[in-house]
Amino acid sequence: MNKELEKLKYPIGKFTKPRLITPSIMNMWITTIRTFPQQLRGLIEGLSEEQLNTPYRPKGWTIRQVVHHVGDSHLNSYIRFKWTLTEDKPIIKAYDEAAWAELHDTLEAPISIGLDFLNALHAKWTYLLESLDEAQLNRVFIHPETHKEVSLKLNIGLYDWHCRHHYAHIENLLKTKNWI
Repeated sequence: MNKELEKLKYPIGKFTKPRLITPSIMNMWITTIRTFPQQLRGLIEGLSEEQLNTPYRPKGWTIRQVVHHVGDSHLNSYIRFKWTLTEDKPIIKAYDEAAWAELHDTLEAPISIGLDFLNALHAKWTYLLESLDEAQLNRVFIHPETHKEVSLKLNIGLYDWHCRHHYAHIENLLKTKNWI
């Protein structure tokens, strides 16, 4: 992959696991998850339908698809947290995010539905995250594709990154098009 396409795909770089996940880092990650829906709403508020249907990179998803994808992805993560908190090392269900991004609700649903969904989901998810103790944060699930154990603690970091990653996709497009 050429460097320009790599930068468009990963505008903040790929996720890097910290050597040590401190309470300060956890607080930062949870704050990102808590505030992301409002930040995203502020970023795309006032965009036209044409703008919402603009891909963030060649052969990439549109802004609308990114917003709905984030909701789908974060809902899956929230469910994975629930499984992991109530089952012993569950094997989670993977999903085909590219296929989901081509479904009617992702391609056509009003952006307000996606934003409202994210707002409610993140409020509930954050409420759960802030209640977890160290033992709960260290519980793990098993990803069926990698067969690796993933701790809830690390998964919070992955979704902090996921929020910032997709925000940067949209923000970079808006800057490139002089829409902000």
